[in-house]
Amino acid sequence: MMGRHQPQARQLFVSSTSVYGQTQGEVVTEESAADPISATSRILREAEEVVLAAGATVVRSTGIYGPNRDALFSKFGKGEAVIEGDGLRWINQIHQHDLVVALLHLIKEGAPGEIYNATDDTPVTYRDFYAWCSDFLQKPMPPFGPVNLQRKRGVTNKRVSNAKLRATGWSPQYPSFREGLSADFHSPK
Repeated sequence: MMGRHQPQARQLFVSSTSVYGQTQGEVVTEESAADPISATSRILREAEEVVLAAGATVVRSTGIYGPNRDALFSKFGKGEAVIEGDGLRWINQIHQHDLVVALLHLIKEGAPGEIYNATDDTPVTYRDFYAWCSDFLQKPMPPFGPVNLQRKRGVTNKRVSNAKLRATGWSPQYPSFREGLSADFHSPK
């Protein structure tokens, strides 16, 4: 029933880059195989197929962070963070402001029936993420521990490209988590 009340309106479906099941640190684009490894991600992929067939634009978001939404940074600040495995698995993130701007941009510039990855410019390993947090907050690095295999969206290891979205004229205000978390940390609460 998409578009029943406003048939000319641009239809957007926000999905997740968890639909990419890559585990070897590959760079993934919208053309990469989307073979999800978890049940949640398989449901998202099935929903994508339905809305793409109806002419919607699909936006695959990476991990969203921003004010009141910063799980990894908060865990570090509270001393609850653990660097899983060797810490070399890739994290892909986008600041919530940049995601909203991307969605508004794609309402105007996105192509119906197309998929766009919404992420910042800088994938980072867990180890490097926590090293930055350690330096930024002047706290020790978290301990190493086992990989949590019980994640809702599975354990992947990939670097998500935003080149297709950037080609439409969008660019993130926060090209990496460093700028985004710094701005959030120093802004009045």
